[in-house]
Amino acid sequence: MNFSSKLLEDAVAEFAKLPGVGQKTALRLVLHLLNRDKDEVQKFSTAISKLRNEIQFCQTCHNISDQKVCEICSSHKRDHSLICVVEDTRDVMAIENTSQYNGVYHVLGGLISPMDGIGPADLQVDTLVERLKDNDVKEVIFALSATMEGDTTIFYLHKRLKQFAINISTIARGIAFGGELEYVDEITLGRSIVTRVPYENSLS
Repeated sequence: MNFSSKLLEDAVAEFAKLPGVGQKTALRLVLHLLNRDKDEVQKFSTAISKLRNEIQFCQTCHNISDQKVCEICSSHKRDHSLICVVEDTRDVMAIENTSQYNGVYHVLGGLISPMDGIGPADLQVDTLVERLKDNDVKEVIFALSATMEGDTTIFYLHKRLKQFAINISTIARGIAFGGELEYVDEITLGRSIVTRVPYENSLS
């Protein structure tokens, strides 16, 4: 692709680094910004800069937050005896959109994947164990994608958590094996949360 401007070329190259964005889409986005008012583009630039520099991760659940403790963890209206374990922030958003869950979360920050060199030590597992030691938790729900990596992670977590006198459940498999949680429709995901089953039952 030939560019009439080095500045344009550099901007397109940066946008093209975003997932799912090719050079043609990147060029369309950059040209769109060029056609907007300078103030609008400045707001866009400031928002991205503040996001990168000021965003925090909740010190309790590791979800993305504006504060040290996220709104969910600090809310007195949530059921803190119920922890839903998810892979990342996108899954928190997906479950919240179902309006079927009123507990709190624990974001692992990934899934165990030996092929990708990701082991338990790379995930927020130890902090989950500490939460169970320090709080009156009655149930942990595994809400991980129905993939090989998801099942491997659940199996490992179950071994780590079975020492505690709590209920351990997993979302019902209305979600097809191999399906990513963030792409599941809200009705199916909400039903899976409501009709969760004890983890041991899911092994049979």
